[in-house]
Amino acid sequence: MLPLAHSRPAEGTSFPAVANQSDVTWLVAEEVPVAFEYNGRAHAVMMATPADLEDFALGFSLCEGILGAADDIDSIRVRHAADGIVLSIGADPLRLLRGSLRSRTLEGRSGCGLCGVDSLANVVREMRPVRASFTPDAGAVAAAFARLADHQPMNRANRSLHAAAWCDPTGRILMAREDVGRHNALDKLAGALASAGHDVSAGFAVLSSRCSFELVQKAAAVGIPLLATISAPTGLALTLARDAGMTLAARARGDGVMLFR
Repeated sequence: MLPLAHSRPAEGTSFPAVANQSDVTWLVAEEVPVAFEYNGRAHAVMMATPADLEDFALGFSLCEGILGAADDIDSIRVRHAADGIVLSIGADPLRLLRGSLRSRTLEGRSGCGLCGVDSLANVVREMRPVRASFTPDAGAVAAAFARLADHQPMNRANRSLHAAAWCDPTGRILMAREDVGRHNALDKLAGALASAGHDVSAGFAVLSSRCSFELVQKAAAVGIPLLATISAPTGLALTLARDAGMTLAARARGDGVMLFR
């Protein structure tokens, strides 16, 4: 069984605030620059929550198609710099997929999955076909939504982090990761799944965010067959999901769930 969602103390900084005309101390989320380097070559800088950074390095590499498998990475080193954190990833140069280290010239903001991509041709990628070893079920997705808040310890403290959780076919949450950015949360979850060697065809991911096409691209890149989000997907997200054979799900009115196939 995969480990339950991490239970470390919340990542954040305490600041004075006023609530109902009373002085209180509020724990706010950390948001720091995290730079990715591959064999010493700078690639991207993402604004992220400084937690589960090894998962982030692995998941970002896989979700962005930079590397094809966890075994392609020889080493991950987390280095604290004056202005942020550097994730130094070592890999056999021959295993870096041709053309996948797309040039980025800007930082990646926490709410954006495209910042720094330098060409329109690099926005939408060819979708990898995915398959599910189970039948997607709306009731299971609803159960996962109902349990998601229980697996967000950092968000309970600061109320500003997204979560990406991994569920079995019944909707039981087995693993979760949090970040100020929804894309980062999914990257971290993908890295944790890859580290554990989990069969991603046998479960689904649920996110506390809307469903944009970038999330679909990332999920398909690592083989996730069902992606459930709080709000409905965009038209492009649906098109790409259908191209990949992926099911999308979103909350409907009340406690209902919509499945998009």
